[in-house]
Amino acid sequence: MTEALGGAAAWHWVLRIALAVARRPGLWVTALRQASVLAVPGWWHEPPHLPLPDPAYLRFRSQTMYGDAERRPDPGDVVTYLEWCRAWPHLTRSAP
Repeated sequence: MTEALGGAAAWHWVLRIALAVARRPGLWVTALRQASVLAVPGWWHEPPHLPLPDPAYLRFRSQTMYGDAERRPDPGDVVTYLEWCRAWPHLTRSAP
């Protein structure tokens, strides 16, 4: 993840995650919200002109989840994360 999404392998990873989320319309709004929250400020000024998280943040999350800062997240793990993000506000509202 040290490169700024260059190369076919990196784009393949982005495509796999996008397809996993595209198959779940109930997560689209959550995915857009999380993209806007996690995106590097001014992302539209720099290639690849996508609202991607800071590479340092991705390395930290990969290190804590997989024990390898350079591993890219599995699409299923991203879907699980988005499901958690979608459910979390509902859990806090139901608390006394």
